[in-house]
Amino acid sequence: MSESREFCPRCGDAVDERRDPLPGDPGGRDALLCDDCYFEDFDLVDAPDRIEVLVCSGCGAVRRGESWRDVGARDYTDVAVDEVAERLGVHVDATDVEWGVEPEQVDENAIRMHCRFSGVVRGTLRSAEVTVPVKISRGTCDRCGRIAGGYYAGIVQIRADERDLTPEERAEALSIAESYVARQEADGDREAFITEVNETDDGPDVMLSSNRLAQNVATRITERLGGSFESYPTLVTEDGDGNEVYRVTFAVRLPRYAEGEILDPEDGDGPVLVTGVSGRLQGVRLATGEAYASDFEDADAPDATRLGTRDDAAETTVVTVEDENAIQVLDPSTYEAKTVPNPDFVDDDAETVLAFEHGGAVHLVPEE
Repeated sequence: MSESREFCPRCGDAVDERRDPLPGDPGGRDALLCDDCYFEDFDLVDAPDRIEVLVCSGCGAVRRGESWRDVGARDYTDVAVDEVAERLGVHVDATDVEWGVEPEQVDENAIRMHCRFSGVVRGTLRSAEVTVPVKISRGTCDRCGRIAGGYYAGIVQIRADERDLTPEERAEALSIAESYVARQEADGDREAFITEVNETDDGPDVMLSSNRLAQNVATRITERLGGSFESYPTLVTEDGDGNEVYRVTFAVRLPRYAEGEILDPEDGDGPVLVTGVSGRLQGVRLATGEAYASDFEDADAPDATRLGTRDDAAETTVVTVEDENAIQVLDPSTYEAKTVPNPDFVDDDAETVLAFEHGGAVHLVPEE
């Protein structure tokens, strides 16, 4: 009886009996070759001759395919490693593959990546070494190009109702805008940016990259500082599909009164130090220390006379506490002893207090 053997289709030598291929195993002519013929043309690694990495000179983002990605790299060695890893291919027959890379910095824009691979093929440990040159090229990403070109789609105008913004309100409103945009950038939105902030006598104008971003900034400012906003769209162009493109101005109006102002609501109960303006106007009665809340919402602020601000108050000496309702202090303007109401916010053993003088009347003011 003759022995049944298989033969290599290239050299004709007899080969050992093969197992039946499993689902997903490579097939075809290569699967029938003997080991010598198979490894004659075998490449463990398929590597490109050269890789070019395009980096934005403005923000450091890397171009991958049709988009730009923030990589957060201090240098571009890690970027080169990632690019090489994505572009290298290991033979489909290899198992138990291990690899390592040793970068060689040639100059600022050139890196040689020395790559070493090993894997098991047909029960044989195979290894390979390849060197891939990586060139770092500089360009400008879409985002930096738009910023450099002064592009913006939405505007947030920050103003106050019938008064000037306080320095604190200006600073906080801008901080809200900047921190919100920074969070969007950190979450991967490369289209979120502030193009410019124009300071005017009435308040800052914040130019932002999109209407959605501007609306969200306006919403957060009014949620934090009170007030309201309205939107005013302006048609600027049409896109390639003929759709109308609008630039929208979001006009923020902070409440008529600001925290720290001293008002007379003219209700017969004396001046109020404003402590809150989001929603209803809130404050403290200077005569008693009791809490005050307006019956009106932001849009319908009560008519009140502005007397001054907390910053106008000055430290003065307590002469004597007459009783729970009256206290004698020195007038901060004339230094005469005057008896004034003793509000709840003054400690019984206080030696000094903050006092505010207006129209000859002295009012005590709570500490910060």
